[in-house]
Amino acid sequence: MIKIGIAGFGKIGRLRAREIEKNEHATLVAIYDLNRPDDTPHGVKFCDSFSCLLKEDIDAVFICTFNNVLAEYAIASIEAGKHVFSEKPPARNSIELKEVIEKEKESGHILKYGFNHRYHYSVMEAKKIVESGEMGKLLWMRGVYGKAGSIDYDKNWRNYKQYSGGGILIDQGIHMLDLMRYFSNQNFSKINSFVTTSFWNIEAEDNAFAIMQSDEKVTAMIHSSATQWRHKFLLEMCFEEGYVNLDGMLSTTHSYAPEKLIVARREFEDITFAMGKPKESVTWFENDDSWRLEVEEFINAINGTGKIVNGTSNDALETLQLVEKIYENSGF
Repeated sequence: MIKIGIAGFGKIGRLRAREIEKNEHATLVAIYDLNRPDDTPHGVKFCDSFSCLLKEDIDAVFICTFNNVLAEYAIASIEAGKHVFSEKPPARNSIELKEVIEKEKESGHILKYGFNHRYHYSVMEAKKIVESGEMGKLLWMRGVYGKAGSIDYDKNWRNYKQYSGGGILIDQGIHMLDLMRYFSNQNFSKINSFVTTSFWNIEAEDNAFAIMQSDEKVTAMIHSSATQWRHKFLLEMCFEEGYVNLDGMLSTTHSYAPEKLIVARREFEDITFAMGKPKESVTWFENDDSWRLEVEEFINAINGTGKIVNGTSNDALETLQLVEKIYENSGF
């Protein structure tokens, strides 16, 4: 039985706690937060400091805190002999993350980062299609990830760089960049970008636009926005033989739903319908088990019955460096 502690018992910490308790190979032993939660799980110890949490009899730590302490807590946990599951972004910048990775290499402990979008069923089915080769070579990708915002959006800690490292790009756009890397297996070396604060009275960005190209001439475009005025997720991928689109993403609020996978083949050699309107295959998804599947992969890796496939420290580093390049190129 893997004994677990959670640092940060907000919305995400609570989500992780529920999935840990459902796992037959894990048990939640202790939590740490700045304030004692009213809903501390029965039988779980509350710690009033992170150092107190690390002194508990635990095997692993889930770090669900502000971004400014993610790297610090990961290093301290590894040094204390704990396995680590850390939420995204992996750190505020790659310098912080590289220090964590050095500790990971020295220790041999399990380190996993939470990029849960890879565990959505639509994403997994799209990955199978892409890897089968039936769609041919990837030509380009276009992704939009937008938030509706809220009346108090400008007061959210994620918009204060000292806590978050950036704004909407590092907070939400990082998921889209991770998926673009995941599907394309490309290193986007050429980048043109515009990162702006268009509406919200915040020091971080509320919109990020980037067009990226790899050495193999695969081009990807991304728009990460906090002024979409609706929740929107769309990733379009165009191949030699057709296209694969991910439209919508199930979440706890269902505000990005519905989630569907759209696949179509080009038809101009043998037109059976109106030109430019190929027959599409649409698959709808009604279940989101991404949180459970992430926890299972982490626990199985600790038990030696599996390994970290998604959310490795290398994945985290390359995606975070891509975020940094977009910021640097824009001069923001």
